[in-house]
Amino acid sequence: MLQQTQVDTVIPYYIRWMTRFPDLAALSSARGQDVLQVWEGLGYYSRARNILRCAKVVVSEHGGRLPRNVRQLESLPGIGAYIAGAIASMAFGIKAPALDGNLKRVLARLTEFRLAVNEEKNAAALREKLMEILPEKNPGDVNQAFMDLGATICLPRNPRCAECPLRLECVALQKDLQNELPVKAKKAPVPHYQVAAAVIVKKEKVLIDKRLSSGLLGGLWEFPGGKVEAGETLAEALIRELREELGVEVSVGEALGSYRHAYTHFKVTVHTFQADIKEGDPKPLQSEQVSWVEIKRLGEYPMGKVDRLISLDLQKEISD
Repeated sequence: MLQQTQVDTVIPYYIRWMTRFPDLAALSSARGQDVLQVWEGLGYYSRARNILRCAKVVVSEHGGRLPRNVRQLESLPGIGAYIAGAIASMAFGIKAPALDGNLKRVLARLTEFRLAVNEEKNAAALREKLMEILPEKNPGDVNQAFMDLGATICLPRNPRCAECPLRLECVALQKDLQNELPVKAKKAPVPHYQVAAAVIVKKEKVLIDKRLSSGLLGGLWEFPGGKVEAGETLAEALIRELREELGVEVSVGEALGSYRHAYTHFKVTVHTFQADIKEGDPKPLQSEQVSWVEIKRLGEYPMGKVDRLISLDLQKEISD
């Protein structure tokens, strides 16, 4: 849960998760929709799907206990080098690197590591540097201490070097490089997409569809629509998307509102419109399922942030 998410944000989700799924056995028997609903709002939904898949594998293939081997841990769904190293070192006392963003920053300054820390080709060199520092006994404590140091003292900007317990060992501080390290490769500009979505209401029910289980927001429910292509108006894009997505012809009515959201690698502005079906019955041509849902029950269907905001505005409208 803490991957790319701050502790304060995670705490209420963690409590709710552990109340609902107190152990691997309870989690492994859960429905995917239940897992997504408990996770809703935390983002990065592939994490939730992978945790469920991982629990099922651990219960069915490892007797309900996580393996005490880094390579076996990395073979589990959703567990890469960082998580495997964190589990191995912190839970089992195995000497293994757990390189999160905070730890990479501390390590780069401490050792004057001059390669870009955000490029995968340099990950092995970073892990090797950390393995030179980690002790055989209680390596997880050192991994955790470096993470905490990066989160509280060795900050990305204006690090609090005077308070750092490693200030005498830090090469960057000795050479006055703490504001130049770590080195990071420049990222490509973040694209911003325009998206059109339809709110189709019939007899106090609204049409939503369930995204394919793989990919972005997999398994979540949404209001049908899609990305605007070059040269299209919002209405034209919506008509085309519903034809491709649901196999229906629609007329586009009034604009209902716009919603902005930033994902990891791109941004979107979602424009919603009232729409009516002129021809055809909705079919899941590009999704897992379509459903007419009572507006007051939309909260029972797990959704991404934008679609949840649309649903809340729709519920507020019918209650006014």
